[in-house]
Amino acid sequence: MKFGPLALTAAEGALLAHSLQGAGGRIAKGTRLTAQDLDALRAAGHTEVIAARLDPCDLHEDDAALRLAQAMAPDAAALGLRISGAGAGRVNLYATTPGVARVRADQILAMNSVDPMISVATVPDFHRVDANSMVATIKIIAYAVPDADLARAVAAAWAALQVLPPVYGTASLIETRVTEDTPADKGRAAMAGRLDRMAMTLSPRVVVPHRAADIAQALGDAPGEVLFVLTGSATSDPADVAPEAVRLAGGTVTRFGMPVDPGNLLFLGQLGQKPVIGLPGCARSPALNGADWVLERVVCGIEVTSADIAAMGVGGLLKEIPTRPRPRRDGE
Repeated sequence: MKFGPLALTAAEGALLAHSLQGAGGRIAKGTRLTAQDLDALRAAGHTEVIAARLDPCDLHEDDAALRLAQAMAPDAAALGLRISGAGAGRVNLYATTPGVARVRADQILAMNSVDPMISVATVPDFHRVDANSMVATIKIIAYAVPDADLARAVAAAWAALQVLPPVYGTASLIETRVTEDTPADKGRAAMAGRLDRMAMTLSPRVVVPHRAADIAQALGDAPGEVLFVLTGSATSDPADVAPEAVRLAGGTVTRFGMPVDPGNLLFLGQLGQKPVIGLPGCARSPALNGADWVLERVVCGIEVTSADIAAMGVGGLLKEIPTRPRPRRDGE
């Protein structure tokens, strides 16, 4: 591609780099100049334009962006994606369902390493998305790229992105009380909101005494496909009341504790075919915490191992909450 000033006599077919006022109106940036456009510019007093002229081996920005998007989402509907139209060298990918985005970082890096004029930006891997939210944008920064460069980017792009939808539709939340008073339903409201944006519903409220046997019974009776436990007293050990209740019910606990703050006191387990998530107290707030990261993966059918939770430490220092009883300070 040749870019720079062109005399009007040599500019037919070139792409206008900057909008200009012609005799009959404004000619937009990116317009492929026709003889009529050049006459209008000449009549307005212009003698040259800044423009791009494509070589035979170049691919127009819109065509290049669309081809790359189609390689990233070769069967868009099956991948939970929708490809937008192309304009100004840009094509966007949108989620068609709520869920979790899976992004193959090595492939995105490979695409972005081919030519600085080829740009692909995505949400992070494991990012929760809503239906119709943007998950990626492909931008050809120049007016064209060489066919050979685009071919290299396309080769790296194949199915580099998808959205995994929820595989469960219902959940049960077991709450515990440490006194005879029923706790406020703030935690239930926050969890209902989290699940609603994943197209899931909560079964009727269950509040039981803070005893392993009572929690175990409630877990066994719960109708939801995913089970949550929110205790009235924080779980502070793998052998504490709530994890012991999962074992007493015949289940297993695969992880207690996570390197995400807020969210340290989460535990993860399994009861038959049902995942069990022991929620940290911060789950009573709708604010982002470590439980969100685990919940979102679990409900979308993504296996979450102890090693996966350990890996959440990088980026796991979430927003500080100044009103905590013990706010973090230098030296602590």
